[in-house]
Amino acid sequence: MSRLARVKSVEHLGGRVLRLTFTDDIVRELDFRDALPGILAAVDTDEEFSSAKVDPVAGTLSWPCGIDLDPDVLRGRSTAATAIQPRVLAEYRLQQTS
Repeated sequence: MSRLARVKSVEHLGGRVLRLTFTDDIVRELDFRDALPGILAAVDTDEEFSSAKVDPVAGTLSWPCGIDLDPDVLRGRSTAATAIQPRVLAEYRLQQTS
């Protein structure tokens, strides 16, 4: 059985856009601008949103305020419980160099 991909790194690209690298070397640039109502409203400031980190144990995207997001949904393998999801701006696989 193959292991599910988890978030390996996160980079804030400005505004409400994050670049996530997963353990299967897929990279997704996600725009959260329209996905921040409700529980995500707590991170809808420049300072809070840019403080996103990777939880090293769970491999989730998380914020210091306690919010974390399912890496399977972020990777595109599952559907979120709510209809609101981030918009995928780019997706590519990292290439190994020799």
